[in-house]
Amino acid sequence: MAIRREGDHWLWVGGPVPPGAAAITIGRLVSVRRRSAGNLHLLRHEAEHVRQYAERGLVGFLATYLGAYLRLRLRGWSHWAAYRRIPLEIDAEWRARTGD
Repeated sequence: MAIRREGDHWLWVGGPVPPGAAAITIGRLVSVRRRSAGNLHLLRHEAEHVRQYAERGLVGFLATYLGAYLRLRLRGWSHWAAYRRIPLEIDAEWRARTGD
């Protein structure tokens, strides 16, 4: 497992990642599966989460992210459908696609 500095955050290639995911970001640490380490779109997406954490703080990010996910699940959305509708995920995906 390799951890290296990537600008304003740390990238942990081969670090722990939840089942079904390619990467996870917590604060300034991005953990990515080895097979996804070269995926520039994914890395831009996760870098946006780093920015979101910096902007909102750990508690603010988690409250916003998990609150949105739980509200969607309580409305009957499946896990993946709810995940794709989390506003912070939508924003990260948009910025990863557009380079903004």
